Amino acid sequence: MAGAPQPDSLAPTVPGIASGESRGGEALPDVLLISGGDVVTMNARREVLTGGTVAIAGDRIAAVGSTSALRAAHPGATELDASGCIVTPGLVNAHQHHTGDPLVRGCIPDLLAPGESIFSWSVPLHAEHTGGDDELSATLTAAQSALCGVTTLVEAGTVAHPGRVAAGMAAVGVRGTVGTWGWDVEGAPFAAPPDEVLDRQRAVLADHPAGGLIEGWVTLVGHDLASDELLVGAADLARGAGCGLTMHISPTSSDPESYLHHRGARPLVHFDRLGILGRHLLLAHGVWLDDDEVELVLASETAIAYCPWAYLRLGQGVTSAGRHLELARRGGRLALGCDAGNAGDLPDMLRVAALAAGLARDMPVDPEGFGAHDAFELATIRGAEAIGKATEIGSLEVGKLADVVIFDCEASALTPRGDVALQLVWGSDGRDVRDVIIGGRPVVRDGHCTTVDVDELRLTAATAQGDLLRRAGIEVPHTWPQVPAG
Repeated sequence: MAGAPQPDSLAPTVPGIASGESRGGEALPDVLLISGGDVVTMNARREVLTGGTVAIAGDRIAAVGSTSALRAAHPGATELDASGCIVTPGLVNAHQHHTGDPLVRGCIPDLLAPGESIFSWSVPLHAEHTGGDDELSATLTAAQSALCGVTTLVEAGTVAHPGRVAAGMAAVGVRGTVGTWGWDVEGAPFAAPPDEVLDRQRAVLADHPAGGLIEGWVTLVGHDLASDELLVGAADLARGAGCGLTMHISPTSSDPESYLHHRGARPLVHFDRLGILGRHLLLAHGVWLDDDEVELVLASETAIAYCPWAYLRLGQGVTSAGRHLELARRGGRLALGCDAGNAGDLPDMLRVAALAAGLARDMPVDPEGFGAHDAFELATIRGAEAIGKATEIGSLEVGKLADVVIFDCEASALTPRGDVALQLVWGSDGRDVRDVIIGGRPVVRDGHCTTVDVDELRLTAATAQGDLLRRAGIEVPHTWPQVPAG
């Protein structure tokens, strides 16, 4: 894996995507009415319009109101019947790995020594990922996300082929950010001097400018894998470009221990001394923060992407060390994330919201301090604010991008109807998603992705998995013996 990453391949895209274009290319109606559902606006008053309608013109929300009034205002408009359904803003996933794990989901064992999953699995797998693997992985992740009602994803960084990752996301039609990992420590894959790493970041920003469906972000690996020069340069680049900077920090105690050993201060204290904290920065995880670091996060308005399934799955100590509830209660910029295919496993934000709410209630033994409504805010409007997009997404309000999810209330957990947040967070998950509209365009209809052939992608992924594992020299262990039936 040594050396600079190669330019994104121009070879044909993976099966299941027709030449990189989606299958949902039909002309959109002038006005689309999503009519008759209970519209969870997530506006400032958190209003739920029972039997309401959302009017979409182009890629924006034109109106939210009564069905009769909007039908009268738009005679002859195309209608999508949402009667008896719950209509919500698209869900926001603030930290999702699109490459590395998706093709080997469920293969990396649970019972590994600390660091072994990285050096025995992730590094050799990334070393063998082709551009096609990256695009296939990203397409699968984006399609699975959309089917769960996730319309915006912050991609956690790819090693070598950000353009192919962006192509996979765009083919599905999800909104999101993309970046290429940067680090300048000796011996790391694609490590380079800070200037070269920053040039790679600039190239991603140029290829995926702000305002598009997929936007470039400055993306570092994080942890203790960047020099002070690179950290400062990345923050300056993000501020100057008006985009986000994201990186990993302190999912376990190892980052604080390393920073204390090498820099004499904990990570966020060191970042504060460098002047890199601020609203441009989205830190993934932030599990092991002390009192001073919590205060710095709040004072600087630095955002945190909280991925609770990953911490429980990997045994990283969130129940003993996590401070995310405190950050949420004190008005911190907090979003939810699903992380990687062998950590959070499923890109389903309702599962994450339920876990976040459960931990927030159980850890302090406080059933009155945080609940389903708070968690659903983190998955929508507060998550959008944390990634700097609250003026565009996160709620169903006039002028915002038309990212809309329709939940089928014929599902047993949503019938009979009760409080929408309680039922969505505690009693539902992505399997209840019926339709998804992103930027006014249908991406999921009746529980099926309209833009890519998911069945064909799965077949392609099964072949790609075996090829990737063979190239990486990895044999998947099975705790329970696999015995041929015939």
